[in-house]
Amino acid sequence: MIFDYSKRKTTLVNDISLYQSASPYPHIILDDCLEVEAAEKALNVFPKIKDEGWIHYVHVNEKKHGLNKLELIPEFIRDGIIKELNSPEFINYLEQLTGIENLLPDTTIEGGGIHQSENGGYLNIHADFTVHPHKKTWRRRVNVLVYLNKDWKDSYGGALELWEKDMSKCAVKIEPIFNRIVIFNTDEDSYHGFPDPITCPEDVTRKSIALYYFTEEKTGSFKRRSTNYRARPNDGFKSVLIWLDKKMIAVYTWLKGTLGINDDFISKVLNLFRRKK
Repeated sequence: MIFDYSKRKTTLVNDISLYQSASPYPHIILDDCLEVEAAEKALNVFPKIKDEGWIHYVHVNEKKHGLNKLELIPEFIRDGIIKELNSPEFINYLEQLTGIENLLPDTTIEGGGIHQSENGGYLNIHADFTVHPHKKTWRRRVNVLVYLNKDWKDSYGGALELWEKDMSKCAVKIEPIFNRIVIFNTDEDSYHGFPDPITCPEDVTRKSIALYYFTEEKTGSFKRRSTNYRARPNDGFKSVLIWLDKKMIAVYTWLKGTLGINDDFISKVLNLFRRKK
């Protein structure tokens, strides 16, 4: 078993209380939930950033890289970690923990999969897109992030920040350390990110596996919205750039859903501006 269900069952009642009462919005931090051998193996096979298959999210609001082509993801991560975290048993665990019924895993891992950030990488504070790009009745509800960063130092930065719903301040900082799982609700005001560029060595990257879960709703019962990037109180003129970039992302998201295109298109465009090493 890759996910330690026996460990989680012993603390489930308390975890439910912690999760659903957490501030600034429902979330929980779980350490050492993957079996040690599984976490070690996932790290060992974690691929390096390459142009082929990798999506380069490089614009004002983020500088990171993603791989969500299942056939290119290493077999153990795809058929081990991801498959386990999309399994009926794990979904049942998530439903109990979050109190959200009828959760659906995204087996296409659109926008999720493997994420990696190099020195200088960042992700501005945002609330996630609310609707699956290709399933108009699927409302996004929960994120699961698995961190695989051994010997990650505080000085590198890169902590996941959870912000107050009014964007007045950061409420929680979570270090992205090895074999740590963070689970949180993705509502319209679940603001999070790691907005300051990380300062890890050139041979180190910030590694994670990201999986998203949805519920199927009636059309029109919730608002469709692209990723909502927000400026911090002290961002100054940068807040204008954040807003403009957000509007461009909204247009792209609309085109993506309307035309049925995927992130390969924007990745190729953005990669034209990416400095080759």
